[in-house]
Amino acid sequence: MEAANCSLRVKRPLLDPRFEGYKLSLEPLPCYQLELDAAVAEVKLRDDQYTLEHMHAFGMYNYLHCDAWYQDSVYYIDNLGRIMNLTVMLDTALGKPREVFRLPTDVTAYDNRLCASIHFTSPSWVTLSDGTGRLYVIGTGDRGNSPEKWEIMFNEELGNPFIIIHSVSLLKSEEHSVAILLLRIEKEELDLKGSGFSVSLEWVVVSKKREDSKKYEITKRHVLRGKSVPHYAALEPNGNGLLIVSYKSFKAVSADQEESMDEDRPENTKDPLYYWQQSEDDLTVTVKLPESSTKEDIQIQFLPDNINIKLKDIQVLEGKLYSSIDHEGSTWTIKENDSLEISLIKKNEGLTWPELVVGDKRGELIRDPAQCAAIAERLMHLTSDELNPNPDKEKPPCNAQELEECDIFFEENSSLCRFDGNTLKTTHVVNLGSNQYLFSVIVDPKEMPCFCLRHDVDALLWQPHCSKQDDMWEHVATFNALGYVQASKRDKKFFACAPNYSYAALCECLRRVFIYRQPTPMSTVLYNRKEGRHVGQVAKQQVASLETNDPILGFQATNERLFVLTTKNLFLIKVNTEN
Repeated sequence: MEAANCSLRVKRPLLDPRFEGYKLSLEPLPCYQLELDAAVAEVKLRDDQYTLEHMHAFGMYNYLHCDAWYQDSVYYIDNLGRIMNLTVMLDTALGKPREVFRLPTDVTAYDNRLCASIHFTSPSWVTLSDGTGRLYVIGTGDRGNSPEKWEIMFNEELGNPFIIIHSVSLLKSEEHSVAILLLRIEKEELDLKGSGFSVSLEWVVVSKKREDSKKYEITKRHVLRGKSVPHYAALEPNGNGLLIVSYKSFKAVSADQEESMDEDRPENTKDPLYYWQQSEDDLTVTVKLPESSTKEDIQIQFLPDNINIKLKDIQVLEGKLYSSIDHEGSTWTIKENDSLEISLIKKNEGLTWPELVVGDKRGELIRDPAQCAAIAERLMHLTSDELNPNPDKEKPPCNAQELEECDIFFEENSSLCRFDGNTLKTTHVVNLGSNQYLFSVIVDPKEMPCFCLRHDVDALLWQPHCSKQDDMWEHVATFNALGYVQASKRDKKFFACAPNYSYAALCECLRRVFIYRQPTPMSTVLYNRKEGRHVGQVAKQQVASLETNDPILGFQATNERLFVLTTKNLFLIKVNTEN
């Protein structure tokens, strides 16, 4: 069954075509600073982690984790292997972050480790990776009650290091299970033309039957592979599917049969059977021969429209040529480097052949530099060194300088795909085109995370609903002009919004935090001078500058506060003062 091609349906009432922009507000934002007992366990990229995918997955990792099940509760992992928690009740009575759990092993001894990652699966379950390839499933009890006791219910080595992307807690047929989504970037030796790395998403299910009160074990492992780190990946709350937003597509591979990937690799990973090049008058074909081959081993038959090559009675190349040749003038010889060189004379001089043998894809065309230059010269009339050489022309060429830098977006093939949990086949596909992915946010922890996309100049927030197969993605909020505004922030690192959509925020790599509030009613009368109309609402922009020179490592937004994590400090910015 083929995947259904879907589209995202925008709710017009949530758009504001008359939005006039953000007004800079100089109102001070209360900011509180907490010094950490130990530095955050930051893991810098190694020399062998040099690709853009490594930077996306690990270099831009958010070290601050928000527990969406409990309001204003954030966690981070420090250099001592401690999971530290800060829960805020009152800004003026902040306590120190407290230790809730400590990793059983000293991970600093591992050279190839990744950053430790954590995900809050449910109000009483947590999944944890120490960055060395070991997965923990932890029962925490009610994290809202203190003191809480975190108990390891499952702990197993799962191969190469990974980070946890998402997890859900499931209860089906008297059986409790936890589904976890893991991300790895692994070396791919056979990838000769790409970066040499592939991205894998492993879907692991850890289950316990009720009659066995203690033991949890792995009951399912599936792997999906792709060539780009997904912008967004999340499991459905019922465990029946998986959503991925990515630039390049993912394909399912059974974890137990990963060797089968070699069979699925395209033929172009192998060396070509032959190389060929052409001029106006002739073609030259080169075939690699086994060592010590002699003329007696080779049989070649030239016909006006066909060629037949045999080596020791084994067929090497046979088929209909793209065009006719002078079969009597065509020759062949054995070169010193154990290669067979065949010279074919074209009957139709000047005709460019797109292929040698019709339908044969085993050869590789080698283009002559002089030929490439001639082709470029023939196409020269389509281009110009001048930006607009003929402005009075009926259809003038596009002037790239009319585009602003923030309008340029290269990932034209990004897509949103849903995979079935049983077959791992794609069931729904949305071609995102130029709808750039911006960020994700958990609005309701019982639902999948929302994702935010740029639509023209606006930023639209979408809530996936796995129960609605016909209309899976709901447009729930709009941040006016934010798609355009964020594109101008060259140094942005993290992006977030409040779960109640009251504001969006982004931070740069150092110091500065930008807050964009939704339009709110004005307490004073304000008029638009151009149109002479009353302005009832104004959207405010605010800027906070942190008193630190340390890089920002983590960023989380709640309805009332922004949490910003640096190497040695945790900052709280009070955004909404209304109760």
